[in-house]
Amino acid sequence: MTRKLIATAASAGVIALVVAGCGSGGSSSSSSSPAASTSGPSVSSQATSAGKIVVDGRGRTLYLFAKDSGPKSTCSGACATFWPPYTASTKPAGAGGVSAGSIALVTRADGKKQVTLDGHPLYYFKGDQAAGQRNGQGLNNFGAKWWLVAPSGSTVTAAVRPSSGSSSGGGFAY
Repeated sequence: MTRKLIATAASAGVIALVVAGCGSGGSSSSSSSPAASTSGPSVSSQATSAGKIVVDGRGRTLYLFAKDSGPKSTCSGACATFWPPYTASTKPAGAGGVSAGSIALVTRADGKKQVTLDGHPLYYFKGDQAAGQRNGQGLNNFGAKWWLVAPSGSTVTAAVRPSSGSSSGGGFAY
């Protein structure tokens, strides 16, 4: 019991450090997404140990939330702090096997436009500090699992190798 309590306290400390270390990456955009860019948003694919997955134009991993039903996001407040929505003011281009026809924008409750792929709202994970990291894969947070997305828009449930340089999130139940 004591070991579990210590592990829980240590996990909470790691999350606090992750959140504190996740600033806005120097972008002048008011978007909550790490993908804000002057060259325009895009959705592409990247080969990984789990197969091809969807990334933004800067190679940052994108996820879907199993709790979302259709294009409407159910992640807001604290959830959106840990899992920021991929937002854009214009519809992103598709590349690398991602069909432009499967990409859309939907309006969130806060008025921002969130990018969807095949009807799934797309998100980042605050525990991914750099392009190529996939630390959010399979985490059960805010009431459901978070999964990588294939270029077709389907869920990728395969395990991934740990990404270096960041906390894996450790299966926290937020």
